[in-house]
Amino acid sequence: MANSGAEKLKLYSYWRSSCAHRVRIALTLKGIDYEYIPVNLLKGDQFDPVYRFDSRDFKKINPMGTVPALVDGGVVINDSFAIIMYLDEKYPEPPLLPRDLHKRAVNYQAMSIVLSGIQPHQNLAVIRYIEEKVNAEEKTSWVNNAINKGFTALEKLLVSCAGKHATGDEIYLADLFLAPQIHGAINRFQINMEPYPTLAKCYESYNDLPVFQNALPEKQPDAPSTI
Repeated sequence: MANSGAEKLKLYSYWRSSCAHRVRIALTLKGIDYEYIPVNLLKGDQFDPVYRFDSRDFKKINPMGTVPALVDGGVVINDSFAIIMYLDEKYPEPPLLPRDLHKRAVNYQAMSIVLSGIQPHQNLAVIRYIEEKVNAEEKTSWVNNAINKGFTALEKLLVSCAGKHATGDEIYLADLFLAPQIHGAINRFQINMEPYPTLAKCYESYNDLPVFQNALPEKQPDAPSTI
């Protein structure tokens, strides 16, 4: 383990969160031992003044009341991208960014498309709000539009530089963001991947690797027994 002998990192996570999912991949890829602390977003654990798993107000750990949150001793980090970059700098092997400047820029672009162009539109709070204020059909249309728009952009971005994975044959930052997003698109929102052959090929490669398989939502300790 990369942090052998040191105090375990704590990851506050929810099994279905794609943001937490990408951090789990990073931790596994880096070989970092960590404690998984579940936060049930559906039941409102994030708003519980005495969070039952840690005897602390979760809002003091993360004022936004979202997951993931990483605690490394006295260091608390709440944003998934910030967590991943923190881990990459503290545990530099294997690196999450290629040396090639162009491929590095592609990784940042792919990350940004998922982080700001897709995921916020399918966030639990957003889709709940749309369903309550409009209806369930509009919620589905909203999510599908966001995912398909983002996947179209990602397909064009990656088609000329993908190898086994998003930007070559090594696992990099883009893969950590793509894997959870594609998994959720297929399994939660029934998105047809046929128009996105490059993304589909990447997803197939992730399914062959334990580092991705071990981080899957359904394999987390707080996942329901029947999904």
